[in-house]
Amino acid sequence: MLSEESSFVQSKQYAEFITVTCHNWQHVLADNQVKDIIISSLSYLSKVHRVSVYAFVIMSNHFHVLWQVLGDHERSAVQRDLLKYTSQKILKLMKDEESPVLADLLVKAKDRKYQLWQRNSLGIPLWSDKVVWQKLAYIHDNPVKAGLCKRAEDYLYSSAGFYWNADKR
Repeated sequence: MLSEESSFVQSKQYAEFITVTCHNWQHVLADNQVKDIIISSLSYLSKVHRVSVYAFVIMSNHFHVLWQVLGDHERSAVQRDLLKYTSQKILKLMKDEESPVLADLLVKAKDRKYQLWQRNSLGIPLWSDKVVWQKLAYIHDNPVKAGLCKRAEDYLYSSAGFYWNADKR
């Protein structure tokens, strides 16, 4: 767990708050299998030392991540790879399960038939500890404010439980 005194991993880039939204705010992420694809992808990026993930929450139509890109990796490349990979996996799952939501993602563009993610995801560099802690609280409070749980640590698709349980050790 991060303490208020701890510093983030040494990197040439600041930690960032990222918001990724589903195309037209469709509720693509309501399925837990879809949420698992995103968690698995974030876990992989962390395992191969492309990012350090400090917090996340996955809602039904968007997700937030507080992360830091590591080493010489470029944020744009890491984010592009995450979104491309998760899009491919999620669209395949939706096709296999004949999801009715798939029709809402139909765009028939020159380079794609479906679009899962809104273009131009929000990315905010976090320049101060105060802003980092504000964004961390915002991420963890998201499912509580949406009425999905009473306590942030009870929502399975958030890092809040990791922070809560670390305090109990």
